[in-house]
This record gives sequence, structure tokens and C-alpha cells, in this order.
Amino acid sequence: MDKSFLKSSSIVTAMTFLSRILGLVRDYFIARYFGANGLTDAFLVAFRIPNFLRRLFAEGAFSQAFVPILADAKINNSEQEVQNVINHIGTKFLTTLVIITFITVIIAPLIIFMFAWGFYFEEDQTKFNLASDMLRITFPYLLLISLTAFSGAILNTYDKFAVPAFTPVLLNISMILSAIYLSEYLQTPIMALAWGVLIGGVAQLLFQIPFLVKIKKLPKLARGDHKSIKTLKKRMLPALFGVSVSQINLLIDTMIATVLVSGSVSWLYYSDRLLELPLALIGIALATVALAKLSNHFANKDNEKFTRTVDYALKIGLLLGAPACAGLVLLAEPLIITLFQYEEFDPFAASQSAMSLMAYGSGLIAFIIVKILAPVFLSRGDTKTPVKVGVIAMVSNVFLNIIFSFYFAHVGLAVATSIAAVINASLLYYYLTKQSIFSISTDLIKLFFKVLLASFIMVAFILTFSNNISFYLESDAWQRITSISTIIGASIAIYFVCLRILGIRMNQL
Repeated sequence: MDKSFLKSSSIVTAMTFLSRILGLVRDYFIARYFGANGLTDAFLVAFRIPNFLRRLFAEGAFSQAFVPILADAKINNSEQEVQNVINHIGTKFLTTLVIITFITVIIAPLIIFMFAWGFYFEEDQTKFNLASDMLRITFPYLLLISLTAFSGAILNTYDKFAVPAFTPVLLNISMILSAIYLSEYLQTPIMALAWGVLIGGVAQLLFQIPFLVKIKKLPKLARGDHKSIKTLKKRMLPALFGVSVSQINLLIDTMIATVLVSGSVSWLYYSDRLLELPLALIGIALATVALAKLSNHFANKDNEKFTRTVDYALKIGLLLGAPACAGLVLLAEPLIITLFQYEEFDPFAASQSAMSLMAYGSGLIAFIIVKILAPVFLSRGDTKTPVKVGVIAMVSNVFLNIIFSFYFAHVGLAVATSIAAVINASLLYYYLTKQSIFSISTDLIKLFFKVLLASFIMVAFILTFSNNISFYLESDAWQRITSISTIIGASIAIYFVCLRILGIRMNQL
């Protein structure tokens, strides 16, 4: 296997790990200073809307459609033509973002009503009004972070993976400092988080500009039209569903959660944040590198490397995703208590968040597989298949949400999302085999059973030696951290020792 794939994905994973750790620190301060209540629900809705659109348009559909176009231009055209592609697409992208941002800031209350109608129908309009005010501050973040994602896509195409992967660190730092210091000076302290989002967006965009200058690919405004724009539109619109179904489903969870009891949005948020850690480190890191590599292999018509890249990505995803899945389910409550249960965040909130984390965590492998398989189609310019699968998964999620939330409240929403991810992953693989693009290798099947056995042994260890919940509730922060770190560290060691005994070597995959 091409060592550059492992090297690149390792760089992305390392940078993403740093970002996600700071993200957990950020969430710790949000939980500690503001808790899980109506006010935090209002902020999380105002933050989730631009954040959702960021993942949907910028890092999702746009990047997935843009990278293959840029990779093709890079291989088959002159540097001047590559710059023309960047300039024209960048100009259209900027214009669209400015218009969307301007309109949204004006009609913010209507947007909040669309995405969180539960707030509007409450007798007390505090949450609705606060969410509307904060959305006017947070939504311009979409403009800034989308341009950042555009820059990152260019850097990734030129194998500069570290810079885009590090960039999210700046948002976390901005929000942490705003929560600690800026909140003291505002009449409504939680508004500091909204300003932290906006400041973080500015910092992220400015950070990438010098690196674009270094590779001589800084976008410039361009007039007129370009054939690449038509190609982008053709691929991007279907890709909105194809690569972003999990994000759409999470947003649907939030929308329905607004009609449940206060705190439901926050409980889902904190559990989703823990799900995002392994998903980003494994699924998103692999998908980011795989898309760039697969696009280059397809443009070069190298089918052997194309197939090996998919197989390798799935092997790494399975190898790392299985223990992470088991850990999230078995250690959900200790993790939530250790990270978030301080001051304003009480034991009840921790318990509720833990239950939805177990539901989300059970679908982690499916989430990872979707992240890996969707780019396989997109790298080949096929956006119809992912959108077909995405629509089926999304519709399934809506129906399952309605049924499960009636019986299990916010936990039912998380269960529905995980089941929808399984449907999504299964259908993507079905169409890959049907179109004779990829099928599971014998080596991958053998690896699956070895990973399964090693995971069972790790699970047995966790069930036998992990401390009970009362220990975490009664202990201070350092005792909690020491306990959970010890059990996680020992579990990881046992898992990889078992793999080695079973004959699995990372350098031989």
C-alpha cells in the first residue's frame, strides 16, 4: 500500500486529535459555566445551524465535489488553468455565501422557527428570542468557515493536509477564552459563546492565507463564467445528500428535540460531541485523505491503486473503529461525568447525555463506513448514487425519529440516527458491488473476525475491572480522570496485544 496514504491520514489524525481534545475542553467550560438548560439549548441551536450548513455545504458537498475537479485540472492542465478553476469557483462561492449570510441575518427569527419550532410555541419566548439574537452573530461564521474549507480543499489537493486539519483548533481556543473572560462583561453571559464563534471564524480564515500564498494558489476574484462551475453545480447539488446524511439526521434530531423537555438539545449535543471525537479521528481523517488520493488515482486511470486505497481505508476504519465503538457504549456515563459534570452540569444531565451517547456510539462503525464509501463514488464523478442512498437513509431517520422519540424521548432520536447510518452504509456498499467498483476482500473478512475476537476480550476486561458509576459521582476531577484514563489505556493495550497475538501487523495490512 502507498505509504503516503498512511502518512497523510496520520498527519490529519494527529492534527484532528489536537483539535478534538481542545473541543472537549471547550465543551467542559460550556458545561461548567452554563450547564444544560434552556439558555444552552438556545445557543446550541444558534451554533448548530451555521455549523450544520458548514458541514453540509463547505466541508461536505462543496469539498467533495470540488476536490475531484481540482485534482483533474491539476493533472491534465497547466498551472494557469488550475488557477482559473480556483478563481472562478472561489468567486461564485463567495458571492453565494455573502447573499445567504445577508438574508439569514435579516430573517434570523424565521430561520430559528424553521429549525427549532419548539422554542416558538413555548409560553416563555426567552429561548426563541435569545436563539434569534445569537444566530445573527453566529451565522456569518458560515461565510468565514466555508471560505476556510475552500482553502483547505486546495491545500489537501496539494498534499498539505496538516494545515486544514489544525485550523479548527483556533475556533476552540476562541470559544474557551470567550466563555472564561468575555462572559463576565456581557449582560447575558452566554452571548459570549456566540461572539467566540464569530471571532474563531475570522482567525481560521486568516490562518490559511499564508499557506495558500506559499503554494501560489491564493484565490482571486474573477469575472465571467467557467466550465468548471457547471461541473461543480452538477456534482454538488446531489452531493448535499450523498455525503451529509449523518449531519442532516443530527439536525433533524435537534429540531425534534426542541419540542421535548428543556435540556434535550444539550443532552444530545454533549453525547454527539463525544461521538465526533473517534468519528473525526478515524472516519473523517480517512475520508479526507481518501478523497484526494482516489480522485488522483481515478484521474490517472490507476484502478489497482484505486481499489487498494478503498480496501486499506476500510481496514483501518474497522481496526480503530471497533474498540472505539465498544468504549463509547460501555464507558458512556463515566466519560460524560468525567468531562462535563461540574457546577452547572448536574448528575441528571450526565445520565441523560450518557444514554444518548450509548445510542450514538453503537452506530459508530456505520458512521465511519459511510465517511469512507461515499467519497468512492464522488471521486469518480458519480453523485447520483450517494444522493439516492442518502434520501433513503434520511427518510428512514425521520420515520424512526417520530416512532422512537415518542417512546424513548431524546434517546430514541439517537437510536434512529444510528440505524439510519447502518442503512446508509449498507446501501452504499450494495451499489459499489452492483457497479463492480469494489467488493470486500478475503483479507478484510479475516481481519474482521480477528478484530471481533480482540474486541470481545477488551469488552470483558472493561466489564470486569471498570469502576461503578457511584465512584465517579463521588470522586473529584483528578480521581475521575485517573480512573477513566487507566481503564481506557489498559483496554487499548489489551486490544492491540490481542491483535498482535492474532498475527495482525499494521505495516503488513
